[in-house]
Amino acid sequence: MKGHIVVTGCAGFIGSHLTDRLLADGHTVVGIDSFEDYYPRAVKEANLESARANPAFTLHEANILDLAAEAAPGGLEAGGAKGSALAALLRGCACVYHLAAQVGVRASWGISFEVYTRNNVLATQQLLEECVAAEVPKVIYASSSSVYGDQDELPLREDMLPRPRSPYGVTKLAGEHLCGLYHANHGLDTVSLRFFTVYGPRQRPDMAFHKFIRATLEGREIVIYGDGTQTRDFTYVDDIVEGLVLAQNAPAGAVMNLGGGNRVSLDEAIATLGEVMGAEPKLARQHVEAGDVRDTLADVWKAEESVGYRPTTTLAGGLAQEYTWLAGERSVSS
Repeated sequence: MKGHIVVTGCAGFIGSHLTDRLLADGHTVVGIDSFEDYYPRAVKEANLESARANPAFTLHEANILDLAAEAAPGGLEAGGAKGSALAALLRGCACVYHLAAQVGVRASWGISFEVYTRNNVLATQQLLEECVAAEVPKVIYASSSSVYGDQDELPLREDMLPRPRSPYGVTKLAGEHLCGLYHANHGLDTVSLRFFTVYGPRQRPDMAFHKFIRATLEGREIVIYGDGTQTRDFTYVDDIVEGLVLAQNAPAGAVMNLGGGNRVSLDEAIATLGEVMGAEPKLARQHVEAGDVRDTLADVWKAEESVGYRPTTTLAGGLAQEYTWLAGERSVSS
């Protein structure tokens, strides 16, 4: 693959793993991250420790919309057209991975929706505009299983009518539609990948397994929303990263699920975590919160047929990796 690769959201949970993988594969990576204050900056700084030690990695700390509004260094492009700082980063790249987003289902309600609209919809639209202008060969967009909402049957297939149940899910679906529009109207080669409940080392502090492991390590109760029988298709981060890399060969305009094949109830997942940790988790149950869906299970046939995606990590194996990482992080910080 000729040219550098741009990763937006490079300091996040999935973005940092993808960045490390691309660097390990020999690529030059230009990372963009605005270090939003959704969780502590130090967490993201730690995520990038390995990448920053690699001379093939360059970090640009900025919001996509701000980069699009900022004049490129040196002013005019060839031909006399004035370019943006974002356009300068995209020029000559081989692929853009767009992972930057305002995350979190439960936090997307109320006045916070303005932030989600700006970071998930407006930023995606502006990035796609700039990708068209820069003639970027491929744009891979990180979507979410949240676009499905509650469906009448499982597994969840890409041809089902999306019915998101949260403002966050609405913004991720809007991003997919924008990718489709720019593909259909401007010939931009876009691929949208719907992630299913990703977990593993570097998982965000607000995510379930991170909170469950930390609470158990500290002898606190695990807060469960609902009766525990709701199910999720848990996907280990390395499997997601493999799917992202394989998506470079996906057909233009594709929308594909990336799931883990580890669909279990929440209670079963917590029991597995207890076995991995050698501890008995303490549970505190609360009512289901707005936006939570009942069940998820990915049909990954399309990704398997198109690019050879096959998740390989068991839930127990993945949880062991996350537990080892988080226990180590806790010992370092204490």
